[in-house]
Amino acid sequence: MKKIFLLLMLSSLPLVLQGCGYTTASTLPSHLKTIYVEPLKNSVDYTSEAKRNIYFPLMEVTIRNEIINRFLFDGHLKIAKEENADLILRGELVNYERNVLRYTDNNDPLEYRIHVVINLTIIEREKDAVFLEETGFVGETTYFATGSLSKSEADAVQDAILDTAHRVVERTIENW
Repeated sequence: MKKIFLLLMLSSLPLVLQGCGYTTASTLPSHLKTIYVEPLKNSVDYTSEAKRNIYFPLMEVTIRNEIINRFLFDGHLKIAKEENADLILRGELVNYERNVLRYTDNNDPLEYRIHVVINLTIIEREKDAVFLEETGFVGETTYFATGSLSKSEADAVQDAILDTAHRVVERTIENW
């Protein structure tokens, strides 16, 4: 029995080593090695009744910081000063949404979905050309307001910001 198991393991080794084709390699052109992330603008209209009670101060600063942290973690592009960067990322926070997904039996909100929406433009500095442009780029999360899995809205916002940063870096590096 042990010999059969060992034979099966050894015969499947080439398949395991070959993998399924997924790679974490960058699809960036080889001359693009650095990026500068400009401070994001905040264009959310907080004067509307729907947005008045959900303002999170300096959310655009937190988004920028998390994008920078994610580029540092990823390692495909190094963070550089604007004058030395191959790419310049410009962003704008355009919306923050919190929607109820489910209600309790008492009709109280049980679960929410948060969307952080940004517009994103990446410029190839040397060519002064748009490398990537997306409007309505969304990071999201869901959270429970009550129960054993509950968390604060501030914690959920941080999760949505981290998701946004992850997606921005992934979209930049893989460009698809």
